[in-house]
Amino acid sequence: MGDLKNKRIITVATTGAWPQKEDNPNVPLQPEEIAEEIYQCWKIGAAVAHVHIRDKDGNDSMEVRIFKDVMDLLHENHPDCDIIINLTAAGGITNSQENRMAPFKTLKPEMASFDCGTMNWMHSGVFNNNPAFLTKMGIAMQESGVKPEVEVFDAGMIYDAAHYLKKGVLKAPLHFQFCMGCAGGIGATMDELLFMKKIMDKTVPGSTWSAFGIGKGAMEVMFAAIAAGGNIRVGMEDNVMYSKGQLAESNMQLIARARRVIEEYGCEVATSDEARVLLSLK
Repeated sequence: MGDLKNKRIITVATTGAWPQKEDNPNVPLQPEEIAEEIYQCWKIGAAVAHVHIRDKDGNDSMEVRIFKDVMDLLHENHPDCDIIINLTAAGGITNSQENRMAPFKTLKPEMASFDCGTMNWMHSGVFNNNPAFLTKMGIAMQESGVKPEVEVFDAGMIYDAAHYLKKGVLKAPLHFQFCMGCAGGIGATMDELLFMKKIMDKTVPGSTWSAFGIGKGAMEVMFAAIAAGGNIRVGMEDNVMYSKGQLAESNMQLIARARRVIEEYGCEVATSDEARVLLSLK
């Protein structure tokens, strides 16, 4: 496959647990919408799809059947699509431990999120990821053949990941997602991204990483991550705006911009198969 050092992986996060049609009428909420946007984003350059789902009323859900609907629609309608599926193992902040693990244990995607620590979430509640649960979830991912995407919202969670790696709950090489700009976590600036990368390189060398910024920090984090050799995540889970005062028309619009930025910088967008090599999925 050749040298992949100049490749950058784009992850699309189409939906999330929070945005509603009232925030942006273009956010996809139902399985047909989500599956179609994943496919269209893949055609533009997304190699990974981070998947959240909603119930029929548009509210956060972790129902296995709905995740399966999304995956089935994607593969039945678009058999050419080889995008890496990365299921959320969180949803919102009130789901039970078993409900959070059921989708990846049942459907066995290539990846699933592993939120590596408890935090105060958006000044509104507690996102509970206690040590006993993380141990249980890490072992369950290993048993299911699912690679964790280690989501970290501050530098302390990187040290937590190093602990779980030492204990055998996680297996090297790790893949981190730096989640930046969420109230309760680290900010979304270049300086803070480079600080996170420095901690990762020191405590968990050999790891791969990606980053995204919420809101006004989105572009700064995108530019900094690409320049620093990392990968990026974009999508309406993280930003319903394309720019200040302008709603995003679709996830595809956000992916197209990400591709342009990567290529203008002189890098190349990784295909899904190239991402599998970079992420040690094969």
